[in-house]
Amino acid sequence: MGARKITIEPVTRIEGHARVTIHLNDQGGVEQTFFHVDEFRGLEKFCEGRPYFEMPQITQRICGICPVSHHLAAAKACDGVARVEPPRPARLLRELMHMGQLVQSHGMHFFYLAAPDLVLGFDADPAIRNVFGIIKANPELALKAVNLRRYGQRVIERLGGKRIHPNLSVPGGVNAPLNPKDRDEILAEMETMMDIAKVAVDIGKNWLGANKELASTFASFPSNYMGLVDEEGGLQLYDGEIRVKNAEGKYVAQFKPEHYLAHVAEHVEPWSFLKYPYYRKMGFPEGFYRVGPLGRLNVCDKIGTPLANKEFKLFRQLNDGRPVEGSLYYHYARLIELVYALERIVQLLDDPDILSKEVRAYPEARLPGQGVGVIEAPRGTLFHDYSTDENGLLTRVNLIVATGNNNWAMHTAAGMVAKACVDGNKLTEGMLNRVEAAIRCYDPCLSCSTHAVGKMPLEIALVAADGTVLDRISR
Repeated sequence: MGARKITIEPVTRIEGHARVTIHLNDQGGVEQTFFHVDEFRGLEKFCEGRPYFEMPQITQRICGICPVSHHLAAAKACDGVARVEPPRPARLLRELMHMGQLVQSHGMHFFYLAAPDLVLGFDADPAIRNVFGIIKANPELALKAVNLRRYGQRVIERLGGKRIHPNLSVPGGVNAPLNPKDRDEILAEMETMMDIAKVAVDIGKNWLGANKELASTFASFPSNYMGLVDEEGGLQLYDGEIRVKNAEGKYVAQFKPEHYLAHVAEHVEPWSFLKYPYYRKMGFPEGFYRVGPLGRLNVCDKIGTPLANKEFKLFRQLNDGRPVEGSLYYHYARLIELVYALERIVQLLDDPDILSKEVRAYPEARLPGQGVGVIEAPRGTLFHDYSTDENGLLTRVNLIVATGNNNWAMHTAAGMVAKACVDGNKLTEGMLNRVEAAIRCYDPCLSCSTHAVGKMPLEIALVAADGTVLDRISR
């Protein structure tokens, strides 16, 4: 019969567009799988020649899902360019906005993108296996999801004037202090939001507990891990040093963000426009690593809020203290971070400096400059690196986006699940949805890493070597 190929295009319930090609052998078994990101991102080149201080507003236009992450990483890079240290109240306000971003993003992913598989089943009719199916199956749960995302977006709006593409951070700090009324209103809803987060944690834990064998084998593989930590090894999402651990959970490196190029390199493969970052000293592919919730919880030693740290201790017991490898556990790790973000909001709002009006330090004219801003975006470690000339115009821009760091992991996960679940002789939509679900574990934001224009319908065709269409599924 000859070689055959299955194409999944686009991968659904992710931000942005991607496709997967599954190559079959003569017996209908999966021989090789590729995760393709076809769009081209040229933002770095577009920004050359712009004044560096425009970057907190320009770069967040990469994406409407996680603009805050780019806004804050850009601001931190601009601080470095201008050689200015923001006052403590400004750092608190930036982190507060970041926590709002984590709440809305993690809440959206779990309830809108992951829950249809977990609540309705991998083999459910795709016509209902979506957020509308969740609404129909459990209207109360759907309302909780909407309310949680609204809350996170309102935190962003109170600080930056808009829920999407806010205006808060500037080189040296932020452009306005926090209004006491806004502080009180954010706190007033916290009990309700925490109850919703606890419901989400219970759903995730109960599903993983009931499907323990699947969770331990589904796209489960050894890798390195990366994330920010504080001086005591605690989880950090806004600031800290970058820690790398290997598959055994042993320390590989810990370094300051501005030294990232000594440790991180990028590899290129012909099937994707999205690069493959890796730990430089190990080479590629041995040095590939995972970032995001699972990566962060595998590298940190503790979490600095009580409820999240209690859940973190249970998480670490899943593999007897060794790194948790199963991709489905990204969902559990993401929910632990959701609880942390809510608890951290309370900590930040209870800090006496949060209402201070000392929110900006003004840089001196000492250009040219170079600055690196690193932050833990919802999807993982995000790098912004800028260089300028003596007029403050950008001469070089380098971005390594969170989703890009997980590119090889998503490629690997899709391949593992395809080999385990796809039967080329009896193709079903549920088989292919499992391949997509492996990618969805990482909550990729391909809008950040690439750009696409046009419609991307889904049609899956099983084609023989002579061009005969053997089977077809479309949506």
